[in-house]
Amino acid sequence: MKALCWEGTNEVAIENVPDPQIRNSGDVILKVRASAVCGSDLHLLGGYIPAMQSGDVLGHEFLGEVVEVGPGVRDRKVGDRVVVCSFAGCGKCWYCTHDLWSLCDNANTNPGITEALWGSAIGACYGYSHALGGFAGSHAEYIRVPFADYGTFPVPDELDDDLAAVFASDAGPTGWMGADLGGVKSGDVVAVWGCGGVGQVAARAAVLLGAERVISIDRIPERLAQAEKYMGVETLDYTKTDVGAELRERTGGRGPDVCIEAVGMEAHSTGPEYLYDQVKQQLRLQTDRPTAVREAIYNCRKGGSVFCLGVFAGVVDKFPLGALMNKGLTFRGAQQHGHRYIPMLLDRIASGDLPTRHLATHPMSLDEGPEGYRLFKEKEDNCVRAVFWP
Repeated sequence: MKALCWEGTNEVAIENVPDPQIRNSGDVILKVRASAVCGSDLHLLGGYIPAMQSGDVLGHEFLGEVVEVGPGVRDRKVGDRVVVCSFAGCGKCWYCTHDLWSLCDNANTNPGITEALWGSAIGACYGYSHALGGFAGSHAEYIRVPFADYGTFPVPDELDDDLAAVFASDAGPTGWMGADLGGVKSGDVVAVWGCGGVGQVAARAAVLLGAERVISIDRIPERLAQAEKYMGVETLDYTKTDVGAELRERTGGRGPDVCIEAVGMEAHSTGPEYLYDQVKQQLRLQTDRPTAVREAIYNCRKGGSVFCLGVFAGVVDKFPLGALMNKGLTFRGAQQHGHRYIPMLLDRIASGDLPTRHLATHPMSLDEGPEGYRLFKEKEDNCVRAVFWP
């Protein structure tokens, strides 16, 4: 079958790879109907995530049709149209049974890598390096999905647009989790760093959870415009204003109650700290650029909450631990626990509460995958997300 594969730093190509096979009784094989690029894929493309191998199939945000089921699968059948959570969970370990799905003890077949990096192994993510299981990704004609009774979710019949439903796989649950676990409540002022797919959903989730004001921060005009038009939030272009001063002005001098970081390890900035972080990252003296995390911590109100949604790989410099401690902040982060959110998100997308179709600015054939990644990486042609179909 055809698949879009990682060939090396900033190199992807369409290759012929073996068709997936049922390996375990709980597996299904899906025919991929839609597979979206994600901002975190750019970390793979740039060589910042360890344990990638030439020929690895990319993609972790996807929707497909079941074409084969393993003998142990109870709840899925051939012909079902399903969204798949980007993180696989076994459904039976302590973490899965406590709704901490991305921390599954059994899904990641290569636990030693993340045990060495982080002290413990987390779960497995499709198409996201051998450090997170080495699973083949979704930028392909077909994909094997393990633990199918737990990680696949039927798409409601009334939601007939695959380009809207596909974002319930990753951007939707990731963004919603940031607002939920960040503790957004009625009357809060919320600031969100990043207006990509995840940041836009986080902002909309904050609105739906009752926030009084939501302010989204970015520099890309089309993303800022989408956040205003579709998610109904205020925006700030950080290249045109002092973010801290503007946030204080809009919050009576206190700062936001909840700050959500949805940028990750390749954050940009207009200040000198960006050059400092970029040089250290390129020299591999630190693995990540934490500019947006720093801003969130410094600008959150005293006693507020900061949630880190962006993907980070390892260590950073100049982390404001003193501000975190002395301001009495609650700081949390996680890979998405999508299984707890996806059914609800599919219903909200179907009802129109949570707009997502607009994120798919560049629907493309799988054969056009290399060009889709180029447009996405270079932010050309107003590309917010490319979505591929075989």
